[in-house]
Amino acid sequence: MDNSFTLITIIVLVALSFDFINGFHDAANSIATVVSTRVLTPLQAVGWAAFFNFAAAFLFGTAVAKTVGSGMVNLKYVTPWVILAGLVGAIAWDLITWWLGLPTSSSHALLGGYAGAAMAHVAHMKGITHSFEAIIASGWTLTLIFIVVAPLIGLVLSVLLMMIVYRVFQAQNPLKMNRHFRHMQLFSSALLSISHGTSDAQKTMGIITAVLFSAKYLDKFEVPRWVMMSAYTVIALGTLSGGWRIIRTMGTRLTKLTPRSGFCAETAAAMSIIYASHFMHPAAPVSTTHVAAGAIAGVGSIQRVRAVRWGVAQDIVWAWVLTIPASAIVGWISLTIFHVFVPGL
Repeated sequence: MDNSFTLITIIVLVALSFDFINGFHDAANSIATVVSTRVLTPLQAVGWAAFFNFAAAFLFGTAVAKTVGSGMVNLKYVTPWVILAGLVGAIAWDLITWWLGLPTSSSHALLGGYAGAAMAHVAHMKGITHSFEAIIASGWTLTLIFIVVAPLIGLVLSVLLMMIVYRVFQAQNPLKMNRHFRHMQLFSSALLSISHGTSDAQKTMGIITAVLFSAKYLDKFEVPRWVMMSAYTVIALGTLSGGWRIIRTMGTRLTKLTPRSGFCAETAAAMSIIYASHFMHPAAPVSTTHVAAGAIAGVGSIQRVRAVRWGVAQDIVWAWVLTIPASAIVGWISLTIFHVFVPGL
């Protein structure tokens, strides 16, 4: 097994490439609502989101990184090649769904690719019947539960916030109210960008820390400062690059948004993500995409159920269901290819 500095450097660069793709793939989570309500232009919105994605580096810890890097896959079966194969699986699925304009979870793609590659490694070592020894079942419980629960939490919270807004501002003219919420959306979109940065950048941190630990560059699983700053910087740069196909799906195809409904959707999604990432023990690596899509559907459905294009929502849900197994398959295939072409692996 090659644990050379060159290999580790390549894997870190590939991990940061995934972080960049995560930024433009998931930019829609942070800015779809603020763009669709025309509070900010697309270029203003990505700049706003990128700034607050990076600002998250100075506000939260690394609990999610530790869960992703060491709490879901047995580290004794993790090698630099396993991590590289997992990253290939995640990147491949992200690019496919970005091309199709489907807002899937980059987080779940990373987890799926990582797990699939580790299972393939065990299969090559001990036989395919031992594959699941690579998986820490307890670490996956919250993640799998939150595939269902996260969008529901976003939906319910956004509906409750909309009800509060209707009650508090019922005497105000709707046009005047929307003018107020155009300003308030700047706050809510910033909060959502911070939650996206602190949740999603940490998944890349966890993977990079895992490869450094497996290659004996770290004595214990602790995220180095340079890894943290690199991950936040790159995800912010990725956000700056946009991701317009998915922004269109989230901001206009799923339902029509107004400044007040956009504010409620963003606030509900941000509250859900921050709670799961920093106030749950262990931290749950939830998908910002799932929560944001649920919140947008919630604010649409409170006006009338038909306001949500449920056909589009159905396509999104199918993509969610397929994300972990599809990226795991690519991770497995990638590791198998490495075994064929890398002697002594």
